[in-house]
Amino acid sequence: MIELVNVLIFTSHTMTYQHARTVTRTLFFLLFLFAPLLNIFRFDLTLGHFIFFGQQWTLGLDSVLYGEAGAIQATEIIFLKVFLPAIAFISISLILIYKYGRIYCGWLCPHFSVVEMINQVMLKQLNRVTLWEKPSKQNNSIFARVVVAAVSVFMAFIWALGLLSYLMPPIPLLIDLVNFEVAFGSTIFLCVATCIFSFDFIFARHVFCKYGCALGLFQSLIWMANKQAMAVKFDRSRAKACRDCDKACDKACPMRLPTRNMKRAKFTCTQCAQCISACQKVQKNNPEGTLLNWVNGPEAIDIDRPAVQYKPKNNL
Repeated sequence: MIELVNVLIFTSHTMTYQHARTVTRTLFFLLFLFAPLLNIFRFDLTLGHFIFFGQQWTLGLDSVLYGEAGAIQATEIIFLKVFLPAIAFISISLILIYKYGRIYCGWLCPHFSVVEMINQVMLKQLNRVTLWEKPSKQNNSIFARVVVAAVSVFMAFIWALGLLSYLMPPIPLLIDLVNFEVAFGSTIFLCVATCIFSFDFIFARHVFCKYGCALGLFQSLIWMANKQAMAVKFDRSRAKACRDCDKACDKACPMRLPTRNMKRAKFTCTQCAQCISACQKVQKNNPEGTLLNWVNGPEAIDIDRPAVQYKPKNNL
Protein backbone atom coordinates (compact mmCIF):
# COMPACT_ATOMS: atom_id res chain seq x y z
CA MET A 1 0.00 0.00 0.00
CA ILE A 2 2.80 2.41 0.85
CA GLU A 3 4.32 1.93 -2.60
CA LEU A 4 0.99 2.76 -4.22
CA VAL A 5 0.67 5.93 -2.15
CA ASN A 6 4.20 6.96 -3.06
CA VAL A 7 3.56 6.45 -6.76
CA LEU A 8 0.04 7.83 -7.13
CA ILE A 9 0.04 10.68 -4.64
CA PHE A 10 3.47 11.89 -3.78
CA THR A 11 5.88 11.44 -6.63
CA SER A 12 6.55 10.26 -10.15
CA HIS A 13 9.62 9.38 -12.18
CA THR A 14 10.18 13.04 -13.04
CA MET A 15 9.03 14.66 -9.79
CA THR A 16 10.75 14.56 -6.41
CA TYR A 17 8.96 14.63 -3.08
CA GLN A 18 9.59 18.34 -2.65
CA HIS A 19 8.55 19.19 -6.22
CA ALA A 20 5.30 17.29 -5.62
CA ARG A 21 4.79 19.13 -2.33
CA THR A 22 5.38 22.47 -4.01
CA VAL A 23 2.60 21.68 -6.47
CA THR A 24 0.08 20.44 -3.88
CA ARG A 25 0.80 23.24 -1.40
CA THR A 26 0.65 25.95 -4.05
CA LEU A 27 -2.62 24.69 -5.48
CA PHE A 28 -4.21 24.35 -2.04
CA PHE A 29 -2.98 27.79 -0.95
CA LEU A 30 -4.53 29.30 -4.08
CA LEU A 31 -7.73 27.38 -3.34
CA PHE A 32 -7.67 28.76 0.22
CA LEU A 33 -7.43 32.33 -1.14
CA PHE A 34 -9.78 32.08 -4.11
CA ALA A 35 -12.47 29.71 -2.79
CA PRO A 36 -14.51 32.59 -1.29
CA LEU A 37 -13.89 34.86 -4.28
CA LEU A 38 -15.16 32.19 -6.70
CA ASN A 39 -18.01 31.22 -4.36
CA ILE A 40 -16.64 27.70 -4.09
CA PHE A 41 -17.10 27.71 -0.34
CA ARG A 42 -17.72 30.37 2.31
CA PHE A 43 -20.07 31.33 5.12
CA ASP A 44 -21.75 34.66 4.45
CA LEU A 45 -22.49 36.48 7.70
CA THR A 46 -24.75 38.94 5.90
CA LEU A 47 -26.94 36.09 4.64
CA GLY A 48 -26.53 33.79 7.61
CA HIS A 49 -25.75 30.61 5.66
CA PHE A 50 -23.13 28.84 3.54
CA ILE A 51 -22.35 29.38 -0.13
CA PHE A 52 -21.26 26.13 -1.78
CA PHE A 53 -20.23 26.14 -5.46
CA GLY A 54 -22.27 29.26 -6.08
CA GLN A 55 -25.41 27.87 -4.47
CA GLN A 56 -26.93 29.01 -1.21
CA TRP A 57 -26.65 26.04 1.09
CA THR A 58 -28.65 25.92 4.30
CA LEU A 59 -29.35 23.15 6.72
CA GLY A 60 -33.06 23.62 6.13
CA LEU A 61 -33.85 23.58 9.83
CA ASP A 62 -36.28 26.50 9.81
CA SER A 63 -39.28 24.21 9.49
CA VAL A 64 -37.93 22.15 12.38
CA LEU A 65 -37.24 25.13 14.63
CA TYR A 66 -40.65 26.66 14.03
CA GLY A 67 -42.49 23.36 14.46
CA GLU A 68 -43.73 23.25 10.87
CA ALA A 69 -42.20 19.83 10.16
CA GLY A 70 -43.49 16.58 11.62
CA ALA A 71 -41.33 14.36 13.80
CA ILE A 72 -40.37 12.00 10.97
CA GLN A 73 -39.64 14.84 8.54
CA ALA A 74 -37.63 16.71 11.15
CA THR A 75 -35.57 13.58 11.89
CA GLU A 76 -34.94 13.05 8.19
CA ILE A 77 -33.79 16.66 7.66
CA ILE A 78 -31.43 16.58 10.65
CA PHE A 79 -29.99 13.19 9.70
CA LEU A 80 -29.46 13.93 5.98
CA LYS A 81 -28.24 17.51 6.30
CA VAL A 82 -26.38 17.45 9.60
CA PHE A 83 -25.37 14.04 10.91
CA LEU A 84 -24.73 12.16 7.65
CA PRO A 85 -22.36 14.76 6.11
CA ALA A 86 -20.60 15.22 9.46
CA ILE A 87 -20.18 11.46 9.99
CA ALA A 88 -18.90 10.98 6.42
CA PHE A 89 -16.38 13.83 6.70
CA ILE A 90 -15.13 12.77 10.12
CA SER A 91 -14.88 9.09 9.14
CA ILE A 92 -12.87 9.75 5.98
CA SER A 93 -10.61 12.20 7.83
CA LEU A 94 -9.98 9.75 10.67
CA ILE A 95 -9.09 6.94 8.26
CA LEU A 96 -6.57 9.11 6.40
CA ILE A 97 -5.05 10.49 9.61
CA TYR A 98 -4.90 7.02 11.18
CA LYS A 99 -2.97 5.67 8.19
CA TYR A 100 -0.86 8.67 7.14
CA GLY A 101 -0.62 10.98 10.15
CA ARG A 102 -0.33 14.74 9.72
CA ILE A 103 -0.13 14.52 5.96
CA TYR A 104 -2.55 17.45 5.63
CA CYS A 105 -0.06 19.63 7.50
CA GLY A 106 2.91 18.73 5.36
CA TRP A 107 1.25 18.61 1.95
CA LEU A 108 -1.72 20.99 2.04
CA CYS A 109 -1.98 23.26 5.10
CA PRO A 110 -1.81 26.96 4.05
CA HIS A 111 -0.33 27.92 7.42
CA PHE A 112 2.47 25.38 7.16
CA SER A 113 3.18 26.59 3.62
CA VAL A 114 3.80 30.09 5.00
CA VAL A 115 5.88 28.62 7.83
CA GLU A 116 8.23 26.93 5.38
CA MET A 117 8.36 29.97 3.10
CA ILE A 118 9.40 32.30 5.93
CA ASN A 119 11.86 29.65 7.12
CA GLN A 120 13.61 29.93 3.76
CA VAL A 121 13.51 33.74 3.79
CA MET A 122 14.98 33.84 7.29
CA LEU A 123 17.63 31.27 6.39
CA LYS A 124 18.68 33.34 3.40
CA GLN A 125 18.64 36.68 5.21
CA LEU A 126 19.72 35.76 8.75
CA ASN A 127 21.49 32.40 8.25
CA ARG A 128 19.07 30.62 10.55
CA VAL A 129 15.58 29.17 10.26
CA THR A 130 14.15 30.65 13.47
CA LEU A 131 15.04 33.48 15.82
CA TRP A 132 15.71 30.95 18.56
CA GLU A 133 18.57 29.22 16.76
CA LYS A 134 22.20 30.22 16.56
CA PRO A 135 23.01 31.50 13.04
CA SER A 136 25.60 29.67 10.98
CA LYS A 137 27.11 33.09 10.28
CA GLN A 138 26.25 36.23 12.20
CA ASN A 139 24.39 38.85 10.17
CA ASN A 140 23.58 42.14 11.91
CA SER A 141 22.13 43.77 8.79
CA ILE A 142 19.07 45.88 9.52
CA PHE A 143 17.95 45.41 5.92
CA ALA A 144 17.86 41.61 6.36
CA ARG A 145 15.65 41.96 9.41
CA VAL A 146 13.36 44.40 7.60
CA VAL A 147 12.99 41.91 4.74
CA VAL A 148 12.01 39.10 7.13
CA ALA A 149 9.56 41.36 9.00
CA ALA A 150 8.04 42.74 5.78
CA VAL A 151 7.46 39.28 4.30
CA SER A 152 5.96 38.05 7.58
CA VAL A 153 3.59 41.02 7.97
CA PHE A 154 2.56 40.84 4.31
CA MET A 155 1.70 37.13 4.57
CA ALA A 156 -0.10 37.83 7.86
CA PHE A 157 -2.26 40.43 6.13
CA ILE A 158 -2.98 38.03 3.24
CA TRP A 159 -4.04 35.41 5.76
CA ALA A 160 -6.24 37.88 7.66
CA LEU A 161 -7.87 39.09 4.44
CA GLY A 162 -8.37 35.51 3.27
CA LEU A 163 -10.13 34.53 6.48
CA LEU A 164 -12.34 37.63 6.42
CA SER A 165 -13.39 36.85 2.84
CA TYR A 166 -14.88 33.58 4.11
CA LEU A 167 -17.24 35.60 6.31
CA MET A 168 -17.99 38.72 4.26
CA PRO A 169 -18.94 39.07 0.56
CA PRO A 170 -15.40 38.95 -0.92
CA ILE A 171 -15.78 41.17 -4.00
CA PRO A 172 -17.38 44.13 -2.15
CA LEU A 173 -14.73 43.62 0.55
CA LEU A 174 -11.90 43.92 -1.98
CA ILE A 175 -13.49 46.97 -3.61
CA ASP A 176 -13.85 48.66 -0.22
CA LEU A 177 -10.24 47.76 0.57
CA VAL A 178 -8.95 49.32 -2.65
CA ASN A 179 -11.01 52.45 -2.00
CA PHE A 180 -10.01 52.57 1.70
CA GLU A 181 -13.67 52.30 2.69
CA VAL A 182 -13.59 49.09 4.73
CA ALA A 183 -16.25 48.95 7.45
CA PHE A 184 -15.19 49.51 11.05
CA GLY A 185 -15.77 45.90 12.13
CA SER A 186 -13.83 44.51 9.17
CA THR A 187 -11.01 46.97 9.80
CA ILE A 188 -10.72 45.86 13.42
CA PHE A 189 -10.68 42.21 12.30
CA LEU A 190 -7.95 42.85 9.72
CA CYS A 191 -5.78 44.79 12.16
CA VAL A 192 -6.08 42.30 15.02
CA ALA A 193 -5.69 39.21 12.82
CA THR A 194 -2.68 40.73 11.01
CA CYS A 195 -0.99 41.47 14.34
CA ILE A 196 -1.63 37.94 15.64
CA PHE A 197 -0.41 36.26 12.47
CA SER A 198 2.61 38.58 12.27
CA PHE A 199 3.66 37.53 15.76
CA ASP A 200 3.08 33.90 14.80
CA PHE A 201 5.06 34.08 11.55
CA ILE A 202 7.98 36.04 13.05
CA PHE A 203 8.39 34.39 16.46
CA ALA A 204 6.38 31.16 16.62
CA ARG A 205 5.72 29.37 13.32
CA HIS A 206 6.66 25.71 13.90
CA VAL A 207 6.27 26.21 17.67
CA PHE A 208 2.59 26.99 17.08
CA CYS A 209 2.29 23.96 14.78
CA LYS A 210 3.81 21.73 17.47
CA TYR A 211 2.02 23.02 20.57
CA GLY A 212 -0.73 25.46 19.60
CA CYS A 213 -2.60 23.95 16.66
CA ALA A 214 -5.52 21.88 17.94
CA LEU A 215 -6.05 20.24 14.53
CA GLY A 216 -2.39 19.26 14.34
CA LEU A 217 -2.31 17.81 17.85
CA PHE A 218 -5.50 15.86 17.14
CA GLN A 219 -3.91 14.36 14.02
CA SER A 220 -0.78 13.45 15.97
CA LEU A 221 -2.77 11.64 18.66
CA ILE A 222 -4.71 9.60 16.09
CA TRP A 223 -1.48 8.79 14.22
CA MET A 224 0.31 7.68 17.38
CA ALA A 225 -2.52 5.27 18.16
CA ASN A 226 -1.70 3.30 14.99
CA LYS A 227 1.67 1.60 15.38
CA GLN A 228 1.57 0.54 11.72
CA ALA A 229 0.84 4.01 10.33
CA MET A 230 3.11 5.52 7.69
CA ALA A 231 6.24 7.01 9.25
CA VAL A 232 9.83 7.88 8.42
CA LYS A 233 12.18 5.06 9.36
CA PHE A 234 15.93 5.29 9.83
CA ASP A 235 17.96 2.30 8.67
CA ARG A 236 19.94 1.63 11.84
CA SER A 237 21.95 -1.14 10.24
CA ARG A 238 23.63 1.45 8.01
CA ALA A 239 24.13 4.11 10.68
CA LYS A 240 27.85 4.31 9.88
CA ALA A 241 26.94 6.10 6.65
CA CYS A 242 25.90 9.09 8.79
CA ARG A 243 29.38 9.65 10.21
CA ASP A 244 30.35 12.23 7.60
CA CYS A 245 26.99 14.01 7.64
CA ASP A 246 26.36 17.14 9.72
CA LYS A 247 22.79 16.18 10.69
CA ALA A 248 21.40 17.41 7.36
CA CYS A 249 18.12 15.57 7.95
CA ASP A 250 17.53 17.23 11.34
CA LYS A 251 18.42 20.66 9.95
CA ALA A 252 15.99 20.16 7.05
CA CYS A 253 13.03 19.34 9.32
CA PRO A 254 10.73 22.42 9.57
CA MET A 255 9.45 21.15 12.92
CA ARG A 256 13.00 20.76 14.28
CA LEU A 257 12.49 17.08 15.17
CA PRO A 258 15.12 14.36 15.72
CA THR A 259 14.35 12.71 12.39
CA ARG A 260 16.38 9.55 12.99
CA ASN A 261 14.83 8.90 16.39
CA MET A 262 11.90 6.69 17.30
CA LYS A 263 8.32 7.58 16.40
CA ARG A 264 7.31 8.86 19.84
CA ALA A 265 10.09 11.49 19.58
CA LYS A 266 8.57 12.61 16.26
CA PHE A 267 5.05 13.06 17.64
CA THR A 268 4.42 16.17 15.51
CA CYS A 269 5.93 14.90 12.23
CA THR A 270 4.08 16.44 9.27
CA GLN A 271 5.19 13.83 6.70
CA CYS A 272 6.79 16.61 4.67
CA ALA A 273 9.67 14.30 3.66
CA GLN A 274 12.22 17.10 3.99
CA CYS A 275 14.44 14.77 5.99
CA ILE A 276 14.17 12.07 3.33
CA SER A 277 15.06 14.55 0.60
CA ALA A 278 18.03 15.85 2.60
CA CYS A 279 19.31 12.31 3.17
CA GLN A 280 18.86 11.48 -0.51
CA LYS A 281 21.02 14.48 -1.37
CA VAL A 282 23.76 13.55 1.10
CA GLN A 283 23.75 9.89 0.03
CA LYS A 284 23.38 10.55 -3.72
CA ASN A 285 26.68 8.77 -4.41
CA ASN A 286 25.87 5.89 -2.09
CA PRO A 287 24.74 2.85 -4.14
CA GLU A 288 22.54 1.77 -1.22
CA GLY A 289 20.71 5.10 -1.29
CA THR A 290 19.02 7.03 1.49
CA LEU A 291 18.92 5.88 5.11
CA LEU A 292 15.50 7.45 5.67
CA ASN A 293 12.36 6.12 4.01
CA TRP A 294 8.60 6.04 4.45
CA VAL A 295 7.37 2.71 5.76
CA ASN A 296 4.15 1.26 7.14
CA GLY A 297 2.87 -2.00 8.57
CA PRO A 298 5.34 -4.22 10.47
CA GLU A 299 8.26 -2.05 9.36
CA ALA A 300 6.65 0.94 11.05
CA ILE A 301 6.35 -1.00 14.31
CA ASP A 302 10.12 -1.41 14.35
CA ILE A 303 10.60 2.37 14.51
CA ASP A 304 9.72 2.45 18.20
CA ARG A 305 11.74 -0.62 19.13
CA PRO A 306 14.91 0.21 21.07
CA ALA A 307 18.20 -0.47 19.38
CA VAL A 308 19.88 -3.74 20.29
CA GLN A 309 22.31 -3.13 23.08
CA TYR A 310 25.79 -4.59 22.78
CA LYS A 311 26.60 -6.97 25.60
CA PRO A 312 30.28 -7.90 25.99
CA LYS A 313 31.01 -11.57 26.48
CA ASN A 314 32.22 -12.68 29.87
CA ASN A 315 35.74 -14.07 29.70
CA LEU A 316 35.76 -16.82 32.21
